[in-house]
Amino acid sequence: MGRAVIFDLDGTLADTSGDLIAAANACFRAMGEGDQLDPARDAGTALRGGRAMLTLGFERLGKPVDDALLDRHYKPLLDHYETAIDAHTTFYPGALESVAGLRADGYKVAICTNKPEYLAQLLLTRMGVRDAFDALIGADTLHVRKPDPEPLREAARRAGGDPARAVLVGDTVTDRETARAAGVPSILVSFGPGGEDIHALAPEATIGHFDELAGVVRRFIG
Repeated sequence: MGRAVIFDLDGTLADTSGDLIAAANACFRAMGEGDQLDPARDAGTALRGGRAMLTLGFERLGKPVDDALLDRHYKPLLDHYETAIDAHTTFYPGALESVAGLRADGYKVAICTNKPEYLAQLLLTRMGVRDAFDALIGADTLHVRKPDPEPLREAARRAGGDPARAVLVGDTVTDRETARAAGVPSILVSFGPGGEDIHALAPEATIGHFDELAGVVRRFIG
């Protein structure tokens, strides 16, 4: 089995925050409330997922938040998101070129995301890039999700790579802890909404542009 580079999706390969916030605001409008989230100010919250967006919106409405409330509105939010999943989403500069270059150099490349698998598959297919990746693991593909290490390991295996000869490219503490639990290096990007905090997470490396990735990957796994 070969070397594997495993990527987080939201906030790492692509800025999906605009479509996520649009879905959350559509959900709040359907409740009879106005838009609660701002695409610029709340991008970081959006990239933490649907429940984080709902929690923030309900807090701004002054409503007590519990799991039952979030569960009730989570599926409608996902439905709104599915209808316009690629309206505003863009890949970060150099992301797809970097993935293609790594693949051409013999690395296996895969995605390991906490986005539900069907939505991750749909997004990549709509944007015409699903075939750029050897495998995809979503939040619900296995019985566990990041920061459990098994989704990372399974992404490497399904891509045809060796889980022990992998790196995880991400943007959050979840990615850092996933890599740590799997015993592999983490490379965190500094250009996402949470970029100013990543150095405090003490990853093995950080990058400010995808042009830097290949050299860092070679340093860790050859």
